[in-house]
Amino acid sequence: MKKLLLLINPHAGKGGYKNGLGEVLMNFHQAGFAVTVAFTDKRGDAPAIAAAQGPDYDRIVCVGGDGTLSETIAGLVSVEKRPEVGYLPMGTTNDCAATLGIPHDPVQASRIAAGGRPIPLDVGRFNDDKHFIYVAAFGAFTEVSYETPQDQKNALGKLAYFLDGVSRLPNLTHRWARVEYDGGVVEDDFIFCGVTNSRSVAGLIHLKENVGVSLSDGLFEIILVRNPENVLQVGAIVTDILANKFESEYVTMLRSKTVRFTLREPVNWTLDGENGGSHKEVYCENLPQAVRILVEDKK
Repeated sequence: MKKLLLLINPHAGKGGYKNGLGEVLMNFHQAGFAVTVAFTDKRGDAPAIAAAQGPDYDRIVCVGGDGTLSETIAGLVSVEKRPEVGYLPMGTTNDCAATLGIPHDPVQASRIAAGGRPIPLDVGRFNDDKHFIYVAAFGAFTEVSYETPQDQKNALGKLAYFLDGVSRLPNLTHRWARVEYDGGVVEDDFIFCGVTNSRSVAGLIHLKENVGVSLSDGLFEIILVRNPENVLQVGAIVTDILANKFESEYVTMLRSKTVRFTLREPVNWTLDGENGGSHKEVYCENLPQAVRILVEDKK
């Protein structure tokens, strides 16, 4: 019988992992898996558990938000033998679930985790010691996720992000940055810089299919938003982003395997919605097809 590790973050989504847990376990049993359950107690537990125990399993299924998935995969990329990954989304924005087409209902998601189609997924390396799966960023809205209290996230969901983000608009700060990517260099004042491998970022930026985002092409999408001079230009930026116009005066998208940021002073970064620390120099490298994750088999 195949072995499956069910890794649960009990603090995500108001403890929603309890909903339908019996059916979830039955789905894994009927798919031929012997299930072992592990719980995280704090940040940092998921990568440690995934690295230590992951190689002993055929599949690891994490239950939690994007941060839990990110930490699980970060643990797996540190070992050579990597099991396939399933995801039962229980977080606030669930950008990864939106990109992968995984439903928020745990029973439905478990059917995909049990018998879906594995696809390759790129992983980002952040400097030498961190990883991310969908975004590394600084600037507008990036501090909302990890500064908003967990109970407020659970109570208000995406509204918590929106309310906190709007409250910051009058105080938008801009940072000068030198951005070196494969094939060029950009220097300017930016209110947002994001290195992404996703079609959804913070539940606010949604990249349409015609933008050509691939999760396994070995390339990042690098989104740069220049500093507006007035409220009208802020409106133009929002309009461009909503319309997926990334070659405008203020919004640019680049594609690159690597990217280096040089700033004049340390700035706070977010990695997959969590605090990534304050950095003046950042180097991101794409690790192509580093893991395999289960999505719906639509055959």
